[in-house]
Amino acid sequence: MPTERTSSGDPARTLQLLWRGSSSDRRRGPRRGLSIDAVVEAATAIADAEGLDTVTMRRVAKELGVVPMTLYTYVPGKAELLDLMLDAAYARMPRTDTTGQPWRQRVTAIAEENKALFERHPWAAAVTTVRPPLGPGQMAKYEHELSGLVGLGLSDVEMDDCLTHLLTFVQACARAVADARAAQHASALNDQQWWELNAPLLARVLDENAYPTAVRVGAAAGAAHSSAYDSAHAYSFGLQRILDAFAVLIGRSGDAKTPTSPHRHDAIAP
Repeated sequence: MPTERTSSGDPARTLQLLWRGSSSDRRRGPRRGLSIDAVVEAATAIADAEGLDTVTMRRVAKELGVVPMTLYTYVPGKAELLDLMLDAAYARMPRTDTTGQPWRQRVTAIAEENKALFERHPWAAAVTTVRPPLGPGQMAKYEHELSGLVGLGLSDVEMDDCLTHLLTFVQACARAVADARAAQHASALNDQQWWELNAPLLARVLDENAYPTAVRVGAAAGAAHSSAYDSAHAYSFGLQRILDAFAVLIGRSGDAKTPTSPHRHDAIAP
């Protein structure tokens, strides 16, 4: 899966475009009926249907029925357009109200919201956000997700660390799902069919006595998941281990025993 990154365009112009709704830059542009939002929506539709690599200024212009040069009067280039696309996707994310729920449920809801994001927009999983798009969608998402970690006795840095670790895990799972789909599409075989085809070939060259643990464990995992990799199991298993790790961190905090948040009743519950 090809990887692109956010915040790689002109930072001043990108921020101006991202925050256009709260600034004086609200003009629709030189063409009646066309707007920055329309450009973003068209680009997102292309990416959803065909992948991010098919999104070019020329292709978006064609979808909108304008010449490419017209599009550049709205968005400077694909780098800035990508930031707008991702921030818009963040802004549209449903935000679950988990007020008063146990912290595990709150954190699980955050994971599920991001999993759903990548299911709606598979291309987003391929985007590196080490330098995130600093728009209103990103900020609203960050504020909402941090609320799930408030009142647990974690420091501000620990809250950010926990959230970053969780979101990195969810994105990695989404990338693995996309890679699996790409492999199936390229080979015209699902995992079970691929293994059935290759198992006899492997048996001819593999000395099971030389790799006893690998053979035993691999066979057990394959039987359990009907494949070497089960994306649903990997996500569920990994999320539970993350929650277990968070419980250890929360339990180590003395402040977690006397939090001031409305969530205080479950602050240290495992």
